[in-house]
Amino acid sequence: MAMASSSAYPPPPPFYRLYKDFEQDPSSAPEPPPPIDGAYQLFGATYTTDVVLPSLEDQGVRQLYPKGPDIDFKKELRTLNRELQLHILELADILVERPSQYARRVEDISLIFKNLHHLLNSLRPHQARATLIHLLENQIQRRKQAIEDIKQRREEAQRLLGESLVIIDGSQQVMTPM
Repeated sequence: MAMASSSAYPPPPPFYRLYKDFEQDPSSAPEPPPPIDGAYQLFGATYTTDVVLPSLEDQGVRQLYPKGPDIDFKKELRTLNRELQLHILELADILVERPSQYARRVEDISLIFKNLHHLLNSLRPHQARATLIHLLENQIQRRKQAIEDIKQRREEAQRLLGESLVIIDGSQQVMTPM
């Protein structure tokens, strides 16, 4: 019986040859492809590069909070949370008293969860900006601290050099009178 030879790892793609002279001449490598803009196909599905949160109506879900650009997110989230708590308690009562009629309450709870989820997703851009600001402020603070640390070490080194020069000058003066 002849054994078939196979490799555990496939060979690299052929375009690696385009980078063979990269170490000697970094400009010899090809430019990366431009970023995709607009619609594109991936595994048979069409996607778009536009980052837009689809509305609940576009998803076929009834919106429980008011429409418009000036939504009070905190108030609406609290309202939906209280409504969710009420519906869960009602579901528990229905399951005890009339177990066959639970489906309507489960649909209502699902609707509330979808609305809560959509409201929270609407806050994602704000959260991303706040997180970025926080990270940048921390980075600035660390850099300022590093600069202060370098200044202190420089001053300490200058002080030690000055003391060393005084000691060297003092020892030379002691040795010269002899």
